[in-house]
Amino acid sequence: METHYIDFLKKILVFSLILGVIAFGVGCFLPSRVITPVLPFLFLFFISVTLIGYYLLIKAAKKLFIKFLNYYLLITTLKLFLFIGVLVGYIMLNKGDAAPFGISFFILYLLYSIFEVVSLVSYSRSLKR
Repeated sequence: METHYIDFLKKILVFSLILGVIAFGVGCFLPSRVITPVLPFLFLFFISVTLIGYYLLIKAAKKLFIKFLNYYLLITTLKLFLFIGVLVGYIMLNKGDAAPFGISFFILYLLYSIFEVVSLVSYSRSLKR
């Protein structure tokens, strides 16, 4: 499990680096008010949440499938509430940055969710072998 998690850590760091370079490139061509100033912290937030969730899920995958399914649903629900809380909290405190933050948050949410699901499917296939 540890080697698989280390591989996931490497992949998510490379994935995040690529996304960061793309975000920097887009930020160079767009006005500064279009990009949220907390974008680097959003990257750290999504990396952290994804790593913690993935670790708990691969731990649960070693047990019965029903436990994995229960953990997946529980972790996904908790992450959604956390994400909604962060999104609403930031927007309430920084109304001027609401649109850039919301758009950046949504894009990163989609990208990191897709990345996590693809990695989990790959991991579950490796368990069957």
